[in-house]
Amino acid sequence: MNTRLAALAVLRQVLDRRRPLDEGLGGAVAGLEARDRAFVHTLVAHTLRHLGRLDALLDRCLSRPLPDKARPVRHVLRLGAAQLLVLGIPPHAAVSTAVELCIAARQGGHKGLVNAILRRLDREGRGWWDAQDGPRLNTPDWLWDAWTVAHGEAKARAIADAHQSPAPLDLTPRDPAEAPVWADRLGAALLPTGSLRLPADHAPVPDLPGHDAGAWWVQDAAAALPARLLRPAPGMRVADLCAAPGGKTLQLAAAGAEVVAVDRSESRLARLRENLARTGLGPRVRVEAADALTWTGGVFDAVLLDAPCSATGTLRRHPDGLWLKTPDAIPALAEAQRALLMAAADRLRPGGALVYAVCSLQPEEGPAVVESVLSARPGLRRDPVTAGEVANLAGVLTPDGDLRTLPCHLADQGGMDGFYAARLECKR
Repeated sequence: MNTRLAALAVLRQVLDRRRPLDEGLGGAVAGLEARDRAFVHTLVAHTLRHLGRLDALLDRCLSRPLPDKARPVRHVLRLGAAQLLVLGIPPHAAVSTAVELCIAARQGGHKGLVNAILRRLDREGRGWWDAQDGPRLNTPDWLWDAWTVAHGEAKARAIADAHQSPAPLDLTPRDPAEAPVWADRLGAALLPTGSLRLPADHAPVPDLPGHDAGAWWVQDAAAALPARLLRPAPGMRVADLCAAPGGKTLQLAAAGAEVVAVDRSESRLARLRENLARTGLGPRVRVEAADALTWTGGVFDAVLLDAPCSATGTLRRHPDGLWLKTPDAIPALAEAQRALLMAAADRLRPGGALVYAVCSLQPEEGPAVVESVLSARPGLRRDPVTAGEVANLAGVLTPDGDLRTLPCHLADQGGMDGFYAARLECKR
């Protein structure tokens, strides 16, 4: 029951108090064993990933909506239905623990309802589930409509379909030449991009071969592409703005560049410092806690700006974002991104390269920002990305030569995060 109580507490934090899943997990799982913490995360993440489908089935079983004061009952039903229909928990366990959870949540007056609905879902729900349009039900209207306009109906559906499964875990090797060796040692798949994709049953990350030696770091295959577009080389001076948690900083340093990593969050920079120490790349990196918008740290050969964004390209990893993000936030984010890109351009020497990246699928945060800055800064021009720079992946380059990955790319190998990146050049 402790795990179910924790899962209920986390789900309430996300849906009632609108806190990110990772934040909600903190205190709720503090007293649990590692295995139980993992179960809580899995249960809540799958509930959020399939929330639209689960709610549709619950509404089908309810003769009238639950009163607002019974919101915890709705959450109990969601968790119970997810155990039955998504995780495949044995019915007697899923139903009985849900009834007990209802009582523990001081909603004992609804225990009969919880029991009846979950038993009905056990009898009939799997057929209903199979008949549902899962990708559409699990995608809020505003996201579905935005992706349809931006990427076309077929790709919008493919994106939503990719969100039905958790993202795999990818690693970036410190030495790309040793990627085949580490793929063999880790039992990982070597992706065309050079990333290592671990099997689903991999050991905890700290226990994996090569971790303590700093031979690799965790980084999605798509997230590893923007830094490569700078063509980092030994001796190149690079500013990595909004750098934490630091995967791109590590890539640049591993290529021999001299890097200044800037981020305004000291707590997030702590993780970057840990990885620099673990990988032995610290001597090539200077870490500064500062706001990239106002930072005046000199002029560089290259600048990488991975700007704060809506992160709609990472919903496979963060399914809470499906229900926490709103369209109202996009204009303010785009304005902040434009200001950051303008500031990043000020840090670039003539002839230098600037890569702007966001892990967003929304065009307002990608090409619209770049076009706005190009119009305002005639000294900048777009430097189109070539297919060879992105491992000749099909469909990841826009007509303008920008990088645009989608969760449905590399679908037969588990997909990848959604990223947008444009490479700009400062005219001489």
